[in-house]
Amino acid sequence: MTKPNLLEALSGDQFVVAPGIHDMIAASVFNTSGFDFAYASGYWMSASAYGMPDAGIVTYTQMVDRVRTLCQTVNGGVIADADTGYGGLLNVHHTVRGYEEVGVTAIQIEDQEFPKKCGHTPFKRIVPIEDMVEKIKVACDARSDPSMAVIARTDARQSEGFEGAMKRIKAYGAAGADVLFVEALTSEEEMREACRSLSKPTMANMADGGLTPIKSASELKALGYSMAIYPAATGLAAAEAARKVFDALREEGTSQSDRVDLFSFSEFNSLIGFEEVWEFERKWARPEDKA
Repeated sequence: MTKPNLLEALSGDQFVVAPGIHDMIAASVFNTSGFDFAYASGYWMSASAYGMPDAGIVTYTQMVDRVRTLCQTVNGGVIADADTGYGGLLNVHHTVRGYEEVGVTAIQIEDQEFPKKCGHTPFKRIVPIEDMVEKIKVACDARSDPSMAVIARTDARQSEGFEGAMKRIKAYGAAGADVLFVEALTSEEEMREACRSLSKPTMANMADGGLTPIKSASELKALGYSMAIYPAATGLAAAEAARKVFDALREEGTSQSDRVDLFSFSEFNSLIGFEEVWEFERKWARPEDKA
């Protein structure tokens, strides 16, 4: 099955919305959502797979394996967070090759020091601009398919201010990045100015609970953005749903509570492929089992 391509989508007037997928249950439900693109967040995939914070603890090997599974599960194009490229230039080269091999439509690399931190938490440290420019050049050169997008992210807003972040992101665009991502902007004015100042497609991070004002897709498009990711939405929704179930079980002794919404078990069986399993069993059952 041919999956949607991000660069093709951005070449038209389409505003791309990419919900974050934190685990394969969300990935299975995503396939019924009508969205063309999914976002593989380092924060949420680390949390769901290993219960660890987004602080450079999860390795390239662990993350690419998680992204591979996501690409195999979802029908949409996968936009994948690759942190800093997991090291120096050689690491970036192998990271791009690895992510491309598992089937992503875009790879995102940021200018933090390794190990990195979540872009909406404190204590981020930034590499020299020249180092990140080299990483972007290596990333663009490493891909065998030029239709796989390279997304450059700067985390410099909190340490170097808005102007410093804009200087960096323009340099990353000149180095060949296809999509530009200024992380953790703190006002609508900064968001509008960032889009106005850049000639390449721009990405907004609608991280619920983060530093950037949350806007609707139509508002973001009006500000000048080409696409938006919503990395935290499914993870936070799942966490809240789990808490409600735990509360109901503790206080009422049952999951069949008015305050708990449960997905249909039969529908979920279909989503993850049990109908194919049952058809296989019917086809290959022995006569005495059919009876």
